[in-house]
Amino acid sequence: MGAVKIWNGMEVAKESAEKNCNAEIKSSSLTVDTSLSLPDMTPRVIILCKDLFKKWSNLDDSYFFVETVSGGITNLLLKVTVRADDGNEDSVTVRLYGPNTDYVINRQRELQAIKYLSAAGFGAKLLGVFGNGMVQSFIIARTLEPSDMREPKLSAEIARQLHKFHQVEVPGSKEPQLWNDIFKFFKNASKLQFDDDEKQEKYKKISFNEVNNEILELKELTGLLNSPVVFAHNDLLSGNIMVNDDEGKLYFIDFEYGSYNYRGYDIGNHFNEYAGYDCDYSLYPSKDEQYHFIRHHLQPDKPNEVSDKDVEALYLEINVFMLASHIYWALWALIQAKMSPINFDYLGYFFLRYNEYNKQKGRWVSLARSCLSGKGSE
Repeated sequence: MGAVKIWNGMEVAKESAEKNCNAEIKSSSLTVDTSLSLPDMTPRVIILCKDLFKKWSNLDDSYFFVETVSGGITNLLLKVTVRADDGNEDSVTVRLYGPNTDYVINRQRELQAIKYLSAAGFGAKLLGVFGNGMVQSFIIARTLEPSDMREPKLSAEIARQLHKFHQVEVPGSKEPQLWNDIFKFFKNASKLQFDDDEKQEKYKKISFNEVNNEILELKELTGLLNSPVVFAHNDLLSGNIMVNDDEGKLYFIDFEYGSYNYRGYDIGNHFNEYAGYDCDYSLYPSKDEQYHFIRHHLQPDKPNEVSDKDVEALYLEINVFMLASHIYWALWALIQAKMSPINFDYLGYFFLRYNEYNKQKGRWVSLARSCLSGKGSE
């Protein structure tokens, strides 16, 4: 897959701090081995926190409490709490990047975006970076489950927040990244070799000529939809949405896939995540559920005043880009199958996503073509 440029978090943090007049981001050259058990990892995490935050540097280790918040298929999130003698507590979130994730994530882009998103009220505040991760402020909230996202009140709030998210201006290229990323993933995914014979046999069943043709056809079709280019989250699954039920406050977190992209893709990708990691696409939102989301997204303050024409147009836009979301994560999964040490059936995930793409393609491509030629709607 070619040489990989080693990502230097400290350099990017310094550059990001210089471009923003905000306080300098603290940095450490230390790393934490993500393969360790939590008890073995804890002393290293404490050393890291003392190195980053001078106010903690002389505290005894007994003041620190480290616990796992979540372990996804890309990151490990830890909560570090410091309890003082007077009973006061101070907590931060330590995010450890999964090994080899730089093949699919642009860490430089992520870090440069975080400060602007944080200033706009999104996510946690970036406090520091280190060799293989970052430290952020701790958010007091629970992570959503996939089933939460379809609850009408939460769905409306996610739609409103995503509208606001899409207004954020992040410096740098405004070029949408969807097809750049998909072609990059395709290039790397189409020339893999697995040591495991069973994996190699599964991999050989994939027709990359067919996948390439699908990508080219879908790129051409989505280009006709004139979807607005916005700064998109691109990974708005339940695990990246938190809510404080007492305050009724919703948070988007983890912007590692964030980039300028098509509005329709960001929402279509979110709707695909109703299915969860199990890929139960019977849970994909119904037309009524999508319309509810769309109205609150287009006019957060007056959802009932959105015209039917505007709702139908965005409904089509979202569901054609939903197909691109399946292609994106299918190819992503192939690279992870080769590179990631995490025990997850990434090859199986490719087939789940690609099969769902094929299942949905006929309906949405034909509807898009008929609407674009002025002949129909659903």
